[in-house]
Amino acid sequence: EIFIAATSAMTATLLSNPLEVVKTRFQLQGELRTKGLYTVHYKNFFHAIYVIAKVDGLSALQKGLVPALWHQLFMNGIRLSGFQIAEERKWNQNSKGELSLLKTSLIAAAMGGVTAYTGSPFYLVKIQLQAQSSDSIAVGTQHAIKGTFPTLRNIYKTQGLQGLWRGCTGSLPRRCIGSATQLSCFTICKDFLANNKVYSIPRGYLNSFVASMIGGIAVTAVMCPLDTISTRLYNQGVDSKGKGILYSSYFDCVRKMYQTEGLFSFYKGVVPFYIRTGPHTVLVLVIWDALKDASKKIKKYEV
Repeated sequence: EIFIAATSAMTATLLSNPLEVVKTRFQLQGELRTKGLYTVHYKNFFHAIYVIAKVDGLSALQKGLVPALWHQLFMNGIRLSGFQIAEERKWNQNSKGELSLLKTSLIAAAMGGVTAYTGSPFYLVKIQLQAQSSDSIAVGTQHAIKGTFPTLRNIYKTQGLQGLWRGCTGSLPRRCIGSATQLSCFTICKDFLANNKVYSIPRGYLNSFVASMIGGIAVTAVMCPLDTISTRLYNQGVDSKGKGILYSSYFDCVRKMYQTEGLFSFYKGVVPFYIRTGPHTVLVLVIWDALKDASKKIKKYEV
């Protein structure tokens, strides 16, 4: 189950990572600065792609790919496989054998909460690498890091284990709410489409596609503010004691963002967020369904 889940997520990441880079830059642009008092390096989604490629080269659009892949292994590999096990054991069904929205959401939220911690060190490095750029287009705190595992070793040496999991508490609401929204929408919608025979496609991959699109839209609506806060917490610099320089806590981050940047700061990067999250959600969940079907066939053949 972990192999199937991780493979689907890592395959999708190969295609969606450039969009993640753009999203991260938008979320950090104008950090804790009033509108009009900072240089706007990235005007819109396509302008950001052009500027990054022009200044830092095309390869810069794949910054943070290695830790992103490791993050998917320890995040979606565990989250989706855990959810699959719960589905197979029918933990998300009521006494009538019908899908329960509440149970499905709680299971998905629980798996999201677990993986907020398991994948956190790699997510930390991913964010900092994706924010890294030439001075002329730099946004947010710039970290002089190079390579995933050398960076993790350096963080451990200077900040200890606590440093490797810095920011994971702020990621918890994002993971729980995002996972509950995504997987409950996907599962319930796919079940509805199948039961009502809206589409008659072999193995129901069109059902998976439509359900994952709906899940992607729902995730964007509820998760974008939480994702922006999480990005800020992970990317901020730390003092000699490993404490955040810009934000002392999750709620301190929320307060400072609202006071200095306004309400819409929580939706910075909403366009690249959806452009990234929509296709990524579709790819992950459709590939996941296809691999699960293939696995079932192989098991039947072995028997």
